[in-house]
Amino acid sequence: MNAQRLELIAPAGLPRIKPGDDLASLIAPAGLRDHDVVVLAQKIVSKSEGRLFRLSDVTPSARAAELGRKVDKDPRLVELILRESTEIVRAVRGVMIVQHRLGFVMANAGVDASNVDDPDQVLLLPADPDGSARRLRARLKELAGVEVGVVINDSWGRAWRMGTVGAAIGAAGIPGLIDMRGQPDMNGRILRVTEIGHADEIAAAASLLMGQAAEGRPVVIVRGLGPAIRDGNAAELVRPKQMDLFR
Repeated sequence: MNAQRLELIAPAGLPRIKPGDDLASLIAPAGLRDHDVVVLAQKIVSKSEGRLFRLSDVTPSARAAELGRKVDKDPRLVELILRESTEIVRAVRGVMIVQHRLGFVMANAGVDASNVDDPDQVLLLPADPDGSARRLRARLKELAGVEVGVVINDSWGRAWRMGTVGAAIGAAGIPGLIDMRGQPDMNGRILRVTEIGHADEIAAAASLLMGQAAEGRPVVIVRGLGPAIRDGNAAELVRPKQMDLFR
């Protein structure tokens, strides 16, 4: 049997990211190879794109003030969550689960203050994570001359299990979803429902090295997956509401 190997590499020496920073120029010297997948923490992408908002500049609506009392959250934070959301799925003390404007069902619409230096600021998700991934991929090809995949990784909770895991909110150069339906299993039985969350699996693997607190490893190179079967995006991973049995 041929052995297979997957490597996770965290480049050293990346600075703290500021609005306007060219992430690709910081990553390009890391010795990238064709078919690598570059996984970036959502926070550094959001910071580079200037998705920082000051709470002191936010005027909460009456709805945000009411919800803030219900969930025991700063109404200014709730206002930003509402602006980033299309639906409130659950709202109880300490918890707001919403449908993000990009379709993700997640806590607080991704609005977060962790690893943000100014206590008056919070960070929102990139406006278009798939677009961010495409631009980063193109810029890395320009600078390093390699064809790579890009995944933007965020930490998500899960409805049926405890703990957070890495999940792809943006992707380019790889499929977000791999459809195995119609393929035979080892016994020749035809798979009927199997679809693999490929970009999510890459994000979760990278999170093992990236960490989710103060580790300071916001970029991970995944090496050994081989050529991508097709280009895709993270939007493929969003379950359509009509297929959601829990809402």
